[in-house]
Amino acid sequence: MPDIVVGYLGIVLLLVSILLGAPIMIALTAVAFAGLVALTGLTPAISILGTIYFSVVNGYHFSVIPMFLLMGFFALRAGIGNDLFDASTKWLGRLPGGLALATMGAASAFGAASGSSVGSATLFTKLALPEMVRRGYERGFAAATIAIAGTLAVLIPPSALMVVYGILTNGSIGRLLIAGIIPGIVFSVLLGLTIVAVAITNPKKAPPSEKRYSWKERIYSLRMVGPLVLVIITMLGGLYGGVFTPTEAGAVGALVTFAMAAIRQRGFAGVEIGKTLLETVTLTAMIFAIIIGGLLFARFLALSGVSGAIRSILVGDMNMWVVVALVTIIYLVFGMLMDAPSLLAISLPITHPVMTGLGFDPLWFGVYVIILAEIGAVTPPVGINCFVVKGAAGKLVTLEEVFKGLVPFMTACLLMLLLMLLYPEMALVLPRTM
Repeated sequence: MPDIVVGYLGIVLLLVSILLGAPIMIALTAVAFAGLVALTGLTPAISILGTIYFSVVNGYHFSVIPMFLLMGFFALRAGIGNDLFDASTKWLGRLPGGLALATMGAASAFGAASGSSVGSATLFTKLALPEMVRRGYERGFAAATIAIAGTLAVLIPPSALMVVYGILTNGSIGRLLIAGIIPGIVFSVLLGLTIVAVAITNPKKAPPSEKRYSWKERIYSLRMVGPLVLVIITMLGGLYGGVFTPTEAGAVGALVTFAMAAIRQRGFAGVEIGKTLLETVTLTAMIFAIIIGGLLFARFLALSGVSGAIRSILVGDMNMWVVVALVTIIYLVFGMLMDAPSLLAISLPITHPVMTGLGFDPLWFGVYVIILAEIGAVTPPVGINCFVVKGAAGKLVTLEEVFKGLVPFMTACLLMLLLMLLYPEMALVLPRTM
């Protein structure tokens, strides 16, 4: 059987395995290894597998993932989600749709610190949704605000998903993190303007808050939030200026959030160091398994000739904007069905060489793909974040209400994608000055 046929059969087998419910990390590794055995024989396949496993576990730059995750778990132990919501409410509550703006800002900031849009959505559904409903917000709009905040959580640095993209494409992790800053700010503004527009045109969905807070209360609310914001700015400034590596930046963030958690819990016992480390190791192992499977699958596609064949067809015979449209649709559709790290591991071996072959900058493509993956996570009818919010909310909101509430935000998402295509310098201007 020709090598390229083996490659195409591998892709079909992988998709079938996922549709049948197989764990993606297992499906990726099993299909790729079986394909390598068919192409090279058992001994070379085992050698390739061992080399990739060793390079991932032994690579210094891979340690940035557990550092970012550890920072997120310590932030959770420190109760920073509550502090962010409290501070945001006191500073933004009087604006049109102020409580929704506060919720989105706090959820995205916590998601950036924790690296998990799903975790952020779960926490703030419990924390903010009952309060918004109590103050008269439409249930669906309030829930949609929390769901859409996840798209910002993995775009605004520090972002664990940026690290995954950098590892899978052998890109500069530091430059990728910096590339997400301006798009993250622009996307935040677009979503914020959407909330304000809804609140002004339909006050019943987001009634104004009558409660006022003194400047003393506002400033005091920053007592725990301020240090977190400061450490994130320090991390990004250090990366931008070349003072330290992404791994060192993650270690600094983990140390500061650990200190904040110890202060908040009045001692080390409340931080639950053993449990925190176990959670970090467990999630790191899961992400590493996905990355290893993705790298192995990429090697299989390269050896079979599939990557080169697809690249030749799309780069040589199709209009570049048609290819961009196809890639956009693929990520939006599959983003509904699986988590973002798994989606990147499966797709990047094919889409990354195609897009770079068309002349697109890999840094820009990284930011664009991450936005696509997260928009897919809130796109009806399957969006994962919507199901997470519904599950955490219980009977407080229905899934149909969540999807209906997302409609105005979808316009902002499409506008963000259009701006990324029209003005790619958004993602490139800062990395070029590093």
